[in-house]
Amino acid sequence: MRRSIMKRLLLPIVVLALIVPEWVCAQATLPKAASAGGQALSERLGQLFESYYEDRLVLFPLEATLNGDHRYDDRLANDISDEHRRREAALVDRYSGELSQIDLDGLNGPDQLSYDILKSDLARMRDGLKFPEHWLAVGRMDDLPTTFARLGSGSDIQPFKTVRDYERFLGRVRDFPVWVDTGIANMRKGMASGVVQPRVIMKQSVAQMEGLLVRHVQKSVFYRPIQNMPADFSGEDRVRLTQAYTKAIRSQIMPAYRRLTTFVRQEYLPKCRDTVGLSALPDGGKWYEHLVQFYTTTDLTPDQIFDLGISEVARITREMEALKAKEGFTGDLTAFAKHVGQTAVAFRTKDDLIGAYNQLRAKVEPNLPGLFGRLPMSTYEIRPVEGFCEATSSSQMVPAAPDGSRPAIFYVNAAGIEKNPMFVSETLFLHEAVPGHHLQLAIAFGQKDLPKFRRFGWYDAYGEGWALYAEGLGADLGCYRDAGQRLEYLASEMFRARRLVVDTGLHVKGWTRGQALKYLLETPGFTEAEATLEVDRYIGMPGQALSYKCGQLKIMALRAKAQKALGERFDIRSFHDELLRDGGLPLDILEAKMDRWIGAPPTP
Repeated sequence: MRRSIMKRLLLPIVVLALIVPEWVCAQATLPKAASAGGQALSERLGQLFESYYEDRLVLFPLEATLNGDHRYDDRLANDISDEHRRREAALVDRYSGELSQIDLDGLNGPDQLSYDILKSDLARMRDGLKFPEHWLAVGRMDDLPTTFARLGSGSDIQPFKTVRDYERFLGRVRDFPVWVDTGIANMRKGMASGVVQPRVIMKQSVAQMEGLLVRHVQKSVFYRPIQNMPADFSGEDRVRLTQAYTKAIRSQIMPAYRRLTTFVRQEYLPKCRDTVGLSALPDGGKWYEHLVQFYTTTDLTPDQIFDLGISEVARITREMEALKAKEGFTGDLTAFAKHVGQTAVAFRTKDDLIGAYNQLRAKVEPNLPGLFGRLPMSTYEIRPVEGFCEATSSSQMVPAAPDGSRPAIFYVNAAGIEKNPMFVSETLFLHEAVPGHHLQLAIAFGQKDLPKFRRFGWYDAYGEGWALYAEGLGADLGCYRDAGQRLEYLASEMFRARRLVVDTGLHVKGWTRGQALKYLLETPGFTEAEATLEVDRYIGMPGQALSYKCGQLKIMALRAKAQKALGERFDIRSFHDELLRDGGLPLDILEAKMDRWIGAPPTP
C-alpha cells in the first residue's frame, strides 16, 4: 500500500458503511465497566483522544486531507523544520503526561485498548525524534516533492471540485517553496555532519524531479486541474483561476523545483555516499534498530529477522519444489517459472491490462462472504500509475475520502507495457484490493465508535501483514487454479521473505547493492527490473519492507492458536471479523486482544 505522506503520519482511510449490522459478539473480547465513575473516566479519556487527534491535524494538515477533513487543505506543514520537530516533541510530552494521570484500574475494555495504543504511538514518536531524518529531506519514494506533484495533479487526495478547492491548493503552493528551502538547508547540515543519502538513490530522485520541470506551463502536471476544471465554474472564475495557477507554476512551483534540483546536482550528489546501508551513518545502527521496531511493532532484532528470512526462504523453496514435482517438471525453478509462464495471457496496452484486472475482480468478490461476515459497500477504481512517477512507484492502493468524494484507487504500475507485455497478477490484486488493503481498511474505519486517532491509524506490520496474509486466501476465492498463478503466489511470498534478508543485509550486515540484487533475483520469475526497483526501495526506506512478513507470520500464528484452542468451534468468518474489527493495531497489542477473544469465543 502507498505510504503517500510520511511514516510518522497515521495513514487515514475512508469511513465506509457496512452491509451487515454490528456483530452480535462485538463486546466479547473485553468487558465494559458500568459504574458512574467508569462512565466519567471514559468520557474524560474520550475527550483526551479527540483533543490529541485535533492537535495532530494542526501539525500534519496532509493527514487531515487524507481523512477527508478539508479544514487544512490550504496548508503544507514545514514538517522538516526544527520548530516543527519541537512542536511534535511538545505534543508527545503533553499527551504522555495526560495518560500518566489516568487511573488504569478504572478503565473499561475498549478504553484500555485505546490507552495502550496511544501510549505505544507516543513512545514511537518520541524515539523517532532522536534521529535526524529531517536532514534526509529528499530521496524517499514518498518524499514531499513527489507527494506534492501527486497532490497538484488533480488525481490524488487533494480535491479539485469547487472554486474553494482550487483556491485552497494555492495556499499549499505558497508553503511549498518554504519547505524546499528548509530541505536544502537541512541537507547542507547533513552534508556537514556526514548524514547524507546514498548516491544511487539521489540520482533517481533528482531525475524524477527534473521530469517535473517544463518550459510551457500547460505541460506541467500542476496545470491539469485547470485543464479539467468543472464545467459549472463561471467564466470569471475560470479566467481568474487560470491566471492564478499559471502565475503560481511560473513563479513559485517551477522555481522551487529548479532550486532543489540544481542544489542536488551541483552540491549534494558530489557529497552523497557510495555506501547504501543506514549503519554507515553516524549512530546508524541504533537508527535502524528504531526503524525495525517502528515498522514491525515487535522487539525482534535485525539479526533475528535476518535468520527468520533465511528460514522462510528455505520453507517456501520446498513448497515450490513440491509444486514443480506435482507438475512433472524436471528442470530448475527458474526454468519452471518460464515454463508455466508460457500459458499466461500477456497484455500490451494499459487499457487492456486494467480491463483484465476488472475481470479478476468480478471473479473474486462473489466469494468473499465465505470468509467474512462483514464486507464494505464502498467500491474502488483500478487505474494505471501516473506516468510522472512510474519509475519509483510500486503498484498500490490509495484509500478513499471518508465523505465518499474520492474513491479508493488500486494503482497498477504498467510502465513500459508497450515494449514488455504484462500479465495479471492474482496475488497483487488480492494484496492491494480485496481481501487485502481495501477490504481491511474499509472495515476498520467503518467503526465510527472508535476514537479518530485509531479509526484513521496505520501500522505497517498489521496492514501489510494482513495484505500478505490475504494473498494466502486466494485458493478460497477462486484464484490459483493453474500452476503459473500458484507459483506466482509462492514467488510473491518468497520475495517478501527475501526482503527480511536483504533489508537487514543492506543496513546492518554490510551488503552491497549488487549482493542484494543477486540474492533477490534468485526468486523464480523475478526480473532484473523488478529486483532493482525493490532493492532501491529498501535502500531508500530502511526497515519498511520488514513489516510484511513479520505481520503475516503473526496473523498466521494467531489463526493456528485459535484453531487449536477452539477446535470444532473455530469459525474462519468470526476469526477474520475479530481480527479486523478494531482497526490497525501494533502486533503485541493485537496478540493480547486475540488471546482474550480465544478465551471468550463467540457461540457458533
